[in-house]
Amino acid sequence: MSLKGRQVAGVTTLVVIIVAVLSVFHLASLARLSLQESALRGDMLQQMIFQRARDVVISANDPYPALQQDGGIRSLLESALAYSPNVVYAAIVNKDGLAIAHSTATLEGQRLPEQGDLKKLVDKGSSIALLRAVYSDRTYEVRQDMLINQEQFGSIVIGFSTLLVKDELREALRQSVQDVIMALLLSCLVALLMSQWMLRPIHVIQSGLTRLGRGELNVSLDLPEGEEFRDLGTSFKAVSDQLSASRAKALAGGTDFETVVDNLEDAVALFNPDGTLIFSNPAMGTLLPRFASGEAKALDAMAPPDHPVRQLVERTLAAHKGQGPVSVDVGEEEDRLLMTHPIDDDSGKFVGAILVARNLSYMNQVHSTLKYSQKLAAFGRLMAGVAHEVKNPLNAMTIHLELLRNKLARQSVGTAVGSKPDSTGRVLRESGSAVMEAVPMPDVSKHVDIIGKEIQRLDTVLNGFLKFARPDELKLQPLRLSDVISDVTTTIAPEAERMRVTVRQECPRDLPEIKADPAMLRQAMLNLALNAIQAMPNGGVLRLICRADRGSVEIDVEDTGVGIPPEHLQRIFDLYFTTKEKGSGIGLSMVYRIVQLHDGDVEVQSTPGVGTRFKLIFPQA
Repeated sequence: MSLKGRQVAGVTTLVVIIVAVLSVFHLASLARLSLQESALRGDMLQQMIFQRARDVVISANDPYPALQQDGGIRSLLESALAYSPNVVYAAIVNKDGLAIAHSTATLEGQRLPEQGDLKKLVDKGSSIALLRAVYSDRTYEVRQDMLINQEQFGSIVIGFSTLLVKDELREALRQSVQDVIMALLLSCLVALLMSQWMLRPIHVIQSGLTRLGRGELNVSLDLPEGEEFRDLGTSFKAVSDQLSASRAKALAGGTDFETVVDNLEDAVALFNPDGTLIFSNPAMGTLLPRFASGEAKALDAMAPPDHPVRQLVERTLAAHKGQGPVSVDVGEEEDRLLMTHPIDDDSGKFVGAILVARNLSYMNQVHSTLKYSQKLAAFGRLMAGVAHEVKNPLNAMTIHLELLRNKLARQSVGTAVGSKPDSTGRVLRESGSAVMEAVPMPDVSKHVDIIGKEIQRLDTVLNGFLKFARPDELKLQPLRLSDVISDVTTTIAPEAERMRVTVRQECPRDLPEIKADPAMLRQAMLNLALNAIQAMPNGGVLRLICRADRGSVEIDVEDTGVGIPPEHLQRIFDLYFTTKEKGSGIGLSMVYRIVQLHDGDVEVQSTPGVGTRFKLIFPQA
């Protein structure tokens, strides 16, 4: 699972767990309240029955028959069932548990099984115990002892059922399930939005690492405000400054000789006057494996006497003169050109020899690449010439097509005025009573329109190709970016208003100037701005931001549109590549070409559904 997926799953799971726990707590609280209410109703019923029973017992010789025969007691027991829907029975039992008086007369004289104590459950039971009691469908009792001379002779028992409480909880549970589902959907949406916001720094870091990989200097990260990101940006800046210092040291001549030679395609080895190896780079390992392994330092141990390397080095050490070049086939379609040269110190004393094995295969590859590039350049010039020559016939076709359209229009008018076609489909045009001529009735206007549209489309493609293959000559001059951005903002204002896009310009006038062609730079910015507006069909915000950064000036064109899919990011600057239904695929290619002509660079950061940011980087004037 991706980082974004794990973040969404984590937030969603946390929210669902919290809502579920709160729902269980709510159900337990509701169960406790319902059972407490039932216990209070039981106390009131007991008090009413107790008052009547006390009066009966005081005036009677035998309390049990008196309680059983008293009409008031029986009325109170029977009315208890209607007093509360949770009451299932009310009774007076003796100390042995036999029913003396019961709300159901047929149960009198029978032993009542003792049920759970409702008051004890409510007062001391946990939330889980309450829920378990409700869903167990058991009957619970509220009891009150009856005493004569401080001796118990019976009890008043009120029985309660948990079925109605269970029904109440079932309705509450249904509402809780709906709440959990809503919380799940909302948490997914919020988690997706949060992941887009929280993962943006990762895209920024990735872009910074890409710039470092291309060898750019003084790369900084545009990270959000915050202590944790501040530390990360500081660490990244320290690494960038360290790489810049290393590059400056290299340009100043402080680069380690071995580091440079190690990266050569050519094999290099140094020997002292007695033939002992002093240094060899990794490329020498393809010529003699024992060079790379370090198994031997002496020349006679590295190669047999008839090996060209040994022969050339020994001759140079003996005669103090250069030898070669000699071609050697080292296998794997790789050829080497061997040369040796003597090395003298400042005083002219011989101090050793250097062996160089040129990689002919690599040189041939580079040569082929150069020739291919030259052919491509020539082909580009040829195609530009062909395109230019094709425009002349296109212009002529356009003119004659328009003339044909006018003639057809006039002929249609003449046919419509009093002319009738004959049986062959031809129209007889009359002058007075005489027939002047017969003309075919034209029905080709739609074909003419199609030809016109295709000619116009071909002309558009040719114009774009000519602009890309042979751009106008650069007219560099010191330029203030605020003027260009202001001009572009004014130009795109009608289109932005039509698309409900808010344009925000953040380009201070005190920025350093750049050397640029005003027309070309304006065209590049206009292409990016219009693309950004078109990427926000439902409206949004377009920001044009300028800033200075250590010898360069940056321009950000940032929108809140649909974004660019990751699989298209690598191709957006390709000529004629477009995802728009009516796009030409030339706009972004021209932007990239214009920035290249100004020794600048282009960076793209895009998140689908969030927006895209193009960053143009130009050197200061």
